[in-house]
Amino acid sequence: MDKIKYRLVYNRKKQLNRQGTALVQVEALLNQRKVYFRTNLYLKPEHWNSRNAQVDNHPQAHDLNSMLFEFILHLQAIELSLWKRGIPVTLSLLKDAIKKDKPVNVTFPVFARIYVQESDRKRSTKENLMTTITVLQEFRPGIDFKDITYTFLRDFEVHLKEKGNSVNTIAKHLRQLRTLVNEAINQGYIPSDAYPFRKYKIKQEKGRKEFLTPDELKRLENLDVDKKLRHVLDAFLFCCYTGLRFSDFCQLSSANFIKVNGKRWLHFTSVKTGVELRLPLHLLFEGKALVILDRYNISDFANLGSNSEVNKCLTQIAELVRIKKHITYHTARHTCATLLVHQGVPITTVQKLLGHTSVRTTEVYSEVLSNTIIRDLKAVKRKKKTPDFSRVVECG
Repeated sequence: MDKIKYRLVYNRKKQLNRQGTALVQVEALLNQRKVYFRTNLYLKPEHWNSRNAQVDNHPQAHDLNSMLFEFILHLQAIELSLWKRGIPVTLSLLKDAIKKDKPVNVTFPVFARIYVQESDRKRSTKENLMTTITVLQEFRPGIDFKDITYTFLRDFEVHLKEKGNSVNTIAKHLRQLRTLVNEAINQGYIPSDAYPFRKYKIKQEKGRKEFLTPDELKRLENLDVDKKLRHVLDAFLFCCYTGLRFSDFCQLSSANFIKVNGKRWLHFTSVKTGVELRLPLHLLFEGKALVILDRYNISDFANLGSNSEVNKCLTQIAELVRIKKHITYHTARHTCATLLVHQGVPITTVQKLLGHTSVRTTEVYSEVLSNTIIRDLKAVKRKKKTPDFSRVVECG
């Protein structure tokens, strides 16, 4: 494998600036291609020795030459760290490493944390990714990029099982690890042909969409709790009666509530899908969302904190009213959809209310409530009429 050749170049453009100085650069040569790196050192022509490619006849000549030498060493260290990871070195990778000013001997967790912190992903997504990084470090501290193999993934899965995690929690961590590995490949830290998820299948259990019954909602409405839990509970109930996702609830402001013919509507664009939604709050669940809304200043109401924190509060709340279900904020969305279908609202209308881009996503809610099936069968029975035998043609 070819190595990069480095040399110092002075005044490459053959042009002095207004101060009568020119830039010293490092030329990197690989496979007849060249790139140049700025050293930010400007010198007058009389202070550069072209034959020896070094600073000469300058008061700080020794220090400046040391600085230039260290710069080349830094480039070589980056090149070496890439070779050690089995990554074919390119001039583009070298330029990218210098531009991003990332640590030369960065480990996978350090890389992952820097990526998550600098990304423009949603706060909840960042929190989930950071949780997976922490779990990874607990499993095996100081993971190098080359350590992440098919075998590593299997061992990590076993570790998570032994810690008592469910199949779907393990799947969530592995999906987030896959996101980080993909980014490491995109940035050249892992060779694409070493992709560990190519043959590794993430196992997932098809979970039942948990929802609350009208009786359980009534118990929650009547619960007497402190101010903090009341805020969390009211926000949850508001989402039960509107079908909002947690991310959409948290971005609400007074501007999202408009009046149409004197009635309040909720108008917003979904954070997740970008779909624009208009909800007539007075027509949904007898306007219960409006009753809750009137108790709060909307900016305070929408300021809930992180999803994980409030979900812990919901677990407490469920215990207080003896609801033996695993409740999260997304349960509110499932509850809204299921109860609307149970009330007889057409699937296509529920689809529009929830902002689903496909009706197939909504159809699952028509199957989750056994009472819905019973109601529909009874309706068919009521409509059943005596067969009209007069229209039967006798064959013979």
